[in-house]
Amino acid sequence: MSTLVLQLAYLYPDHMSIYGDRGNIIALAQRCAWRGIQLNVVSVGVGDRVDWSAFDLAFFGGGQDSGQALIADDFLHRQSAGLCRAIEDGLALLAICGGYQLLGHYFLTHTGERLPGVGVLDVHTVGGKKRLIGNIVIEAILDEEQPSVTRLVGFENHSGRTYHGPRARSLGRVLVGYGDNGEDGTGGTVYRNTIGCYLHGSLLPKNPQLADYMLRAALRRRYGSTAMLPALDDALELHAQRSMVERLLPR
Repeated sequence: MSTLVLQLAYLYPDHMSIYGDRGNIIALAQRCAWRGIQLNVVSVGVGDRVDWSAFDLAFFGGGQDSGQALIADDFLHRQSAGLCRAIEDGLALLAICGGYQLLGHYFLTHTGERLPGVGVLDVHTVGGKKRLIGNIVIEAILDEEQPSVTRLVGFENHSGRTYHGPRARSLGRVLVGYGDNGEDGTGGTVYRNTIGCYLHGSLLPKNPQLADYMLRAALRRRYGSTAMLPALDDALELHAQRSMVERLLPR
């Protein structure tokens, strides 16, 4: 039987990878390896030319405001057109913190600098003086066609407040923590197979349901709707996840 192969684009790892974000790549690679799937990870840096049609998955991590400023122009003018076409065509993309902000319309930093985003997500972000820090639990519905509630856990550390427009679909409802802006209970945004949120820490090792959601979407993009993702024994991962939820949401 031929080996399944997936291609993952890792956006700006030198500038946009803080608070353990690289662990998301490691988790995806390991969950693929356990299933005999080959995951090829390609780093995308400033100045690189990318054929986005060749990728099934993408990851865009978080960074300091200074890191975002260094890559924002390249992202907007060199990568955005091809990336947005790929998103419309089913690319599975996970964006955390700074990456999430640049997928929106703009990020207005706390110093007044306006960093334009690509606008694929109907959100915008305004920098604040107070950082929103701590553990977070989001009650999410990952698949609207088969709605079941998943409680995602993570750690947030951001000063940006992200606000949703009328076309934005929230990833979930914040049960513990601040979420996108600390005001309206929204936690993350979903558009097609793109997910943006503020859950660091890393997100995917703590939430195998979300990791497999991304991998299933990537397999469908590459191999069609009949492609299957074999189940794994996630007893330990799910026990750790439940323990965190129970500690943060005592009965």
